Amino acid sequence: MAPEGSGSEAATGQAPFHPAARALPRPELLYRQALAGYGTDANGLVCGYRFMPGQPGVPLGSEEALPWLQRPAGEAGEGFVWLHFNLSHAKALPWLRAHAGLPESWFEALHALGSRSTRIERDGHNLLAVLNDVTFDFSFDPNDVATLWVHLGPRLVVSARRQPLRAVDRLRADVNRGEPVASTVALLEQLLGDQADELQRIHRAAADRVDEIEDELLAHRGPRHAGELARLRRLTVRLQRLLAPEPTALLRLLSAPPRWMSAEERELLRHAGEDFAVVLRDVLALQERIKLLQDETATHVAEQNNRSLFTLTMVTVLALPINLAAGLMGMNVGGIPLAGHGHGFWIMVALITAFTAVLALMVVRRLRRAR
Repeated sequence: MAPEGSGSEAATGQAPFHPAARALPRPELLYRQALAGYGTDANGLVCGYRFMPGQPGVPLGSEEALPWLQRPAGEAGEGFVWLHFNLSHAKALPWLRAHAGLPESWFEALHALGSRSTRIERDGHNLLAVLNDVTFDFSFDPNDVATLWVHLGPRLVVSARRQPLRAVDRLRADVNRGEPVASTVALLEQLLGDQADELQRIHRAAADRVDEIEDELLAHRGPRHAGELARLRRLTVRLQRLLAPEPTALLRLLSAPPRWMSAEERELLRHAGEDFAVVLRDVLALQERIKLLQDETATHVAEQNNRSLFTLTMVTVLALPINLAAGLMGMNVGGIPLAGHGHGFWIMVALITAFTAVLALMVVRRLRRAR
């Protein structure tokens, strides 16, 4: 992951310039450098690239992408363009509606309410993908999951998010290093692969923490981690629910793909789904392990409560003779025995002590038999 200030999406939101961009006019370079510190350009574009067959991606601005977007479908030529937008920018959605030629279903998906499960489905002749990923500043909080919306065609990929996401940042880092991307489907497959890798990293870190909690639990120091176990379980459940691609949607897509999608590209998506299935099985196994630790923790807490209740009961039983004697002697009525005797107090103390000793002896014998 790129560090702060080195071109990561969380730091600047703008891709570092590829050497191929030096051919651009100097005013355009100065304009783009001036915008780099603000995260997006004037239209909310975080980063844009044009990919030609076998070549690394060349950075594009939103104004540079307009000629490509305005070409008729049959005249787009080779290669494709990827545009990544920040929806928190006020001008992003108006620009997309005016120039990107996206279907209304894509904009409806942006405003869908409720839980957005990850899905990839066919939308006419193109693809609509709703992907969930952890935010760039993810801190193992179940709420640190945000959504990425992707529209994908044979010559154009448009992605949009409201918060910086780790998988997108890794993909941008790969593109900035000069790695070529063969097609739009290959770009989506690489994004899914980065997402699966990030999920695997989260699973590994959570599993390491669960190992530590398990060791402390076996050493009888675990009940204090009950809250942390509950948080980790909520995290794994939320990640499984949101990041797992809907199998029915992916199956429908692979059984009836758009005409422009080749057999190799369908195989890429199938492999991406299988990679996710492997990681999600690991996450599910971790959930079961956390559940067992929670049960073990609850058992330890119940044992401690039982010990505390037993101790309280024993104190109450052993104090019964003195409480009974104090209640009887404190009624202040006539006929109280030993009231006029000179050693009456000590006689009562001796009787109470004897009764308490007999009672304690009976309790000890019952405990020994129970053991």
